[in-house]
Amino acid sequence: MIPLSLAEAATILGGVLHDAPDPEARITGPVVHDSRRIEPGALFAAIAGERVDGHDFAAQAVADGAAAVLAMRPVGVPAIVVDDTVKALGRLARGVVDRLPQATVVALTGSAGKTSTKDMIGQLLTRLGPTVFPAGSFNNEIGHPLTALRADEQTRHLVMEMGAAHKGDIAYLCGITPPKVSVVLNVGTAHIGEFGGQDAIAEAKSEIVQALPDDGVAILNADDFRVRAMADKTRARVVYYGESPEATVRAEEIALDDKGRPGFTLITPEGRAHVQLKLVGDHQVANALAAATAARELGMGLAELALGLSEAEALSRWRMEVRERADGVTIVNDAYNANPASMRAALRSVAVMARSRPEAHSYAVLGPMLELGDDTMAEHDALGRLVVRLNIGTLVAVGGREAEWMELGARNEGSWNEESVQVTDAQAAIDLLRDRLRPGDVVLVKASRGIGLERVAEALLADGAGSADTTPGAAR
Repeated sequence: MIPLSLAEAATILGGVLHDAPDPEARITGPVVHDSRRIEPGALFAAIAGERVDGHDFAAQAVADGAAAVLAMRPVGVPAIVVDDTVKALGRLARGVVDRLPQATVVALTGSAGKTSTKDMIGQLLTRLGPTVFPAGSFNNEIGHPLTALRADEQTRHLVMEMGAAHKGDIAYLCGITPPKVSVVLNVGTAHIGEFGGQDAIAEAKSEIVQALPDDGVAILNADDFRVRAMADKTRARVVYYGESPEATVRAEEIALDDKGRPGFTLITPEGRAHVQLKLVGDHQVANALAAATAARELGMGLAELALGLSEAEALSRWRMEVRERADGVTIVNDAYNANPASMRAALRSVAVMARSRPEAHSYAVLGPMLELGDDTMAEHDALGRLVVRLNIGTLVAVGGREAEWMELGARNEGSWNEESVQVTDAQAAIDLLRDRLRPGDVVLVKASRGIGLERVAEALLADGAGSADTTPGAAR
């Protein structure tokens, strides 16, 4: 963050200094909300959560080197007291961004693929100059401003991932970091139970292009009709990407290698170039095109785009994270989150990997997809049927009602190669697989974040000590 005196920060925040004998004392370190990550000169944001109240750690944070605390009440150490710590973080981030006119804000949203695309955009733009982008999925009202507050006078690009669980969420985040370039990936069914339908989801996602200035750029997926329609929501210039012939940046000749990694020909108005991604899954092609379009708009040439995409690594954990045990068992940990679109993409990728190992067996260990509302039964049934259609050897459906629907869908599909199994929880899945796995087998683990199914992948990897990445750049 740019250095600020306590008095300057209090002015930006509309807060009041308490127990601060020197208002000119400077905040020179990062803004953090975890007292275990205090650095000298930091500002500690005391957030009152459901189980832990950050105010209880204020004195220790200052003792560990924090310059002050952002708090909702006096805490006996230097503090800027505000009405709401979380909203104050947003005001502080906006104040910092306003002081960095040289930094271009690139914002992106979508129902699936946000984090992988954000990581690709960040890696591409780093080639053009100092770039700040979030680690993992810091895309809500807390993580978003904390990311923005990492920017300083050297920052040239600020890449912001924006999630939405309600209408107005993205508009709020855009108010913190006003975008110059906005990217929309897709409109799926994530959170459909909250929004009530895909058209409502599209309306919420469109807030990211409505926030653009007249001289901004909206980068839209030409292959998603709800995203294409967002062109009518902005006065900014619109650029399309995708496989459609109408796209300015598009892909042709897409092919997956035996590890499920896509290669393709990247086509722009400047020419054609081959790209071979290190990332797993054919869905990564659309993500790569979105990233390439954003970087192209900010000045990157075709050759550098192709090289940068081919060298981009998976930076965020539990997203198609491919690791191979010493005995040859491959574990695909995609357990960070799940919705129907991302489930289908992961299953297709694992089916390709399995086909390259005709003597091996493939397993899909799948947990519930949450927040699907009235579509819950139909989507889980369809997922079980897809496992069968893709010839994945065994479905291990984890959980209760949703798992029952998945397993029933698989059995009702017919032409089942092996079997489908329902187990109650992650430990039961671990026990089942420990008994059945053989060298060379392939296991996909995927569910919504709240299920915690990554424990299955971690336990199976721990069983195979000496495991190594099979995908260059797999999350570390």
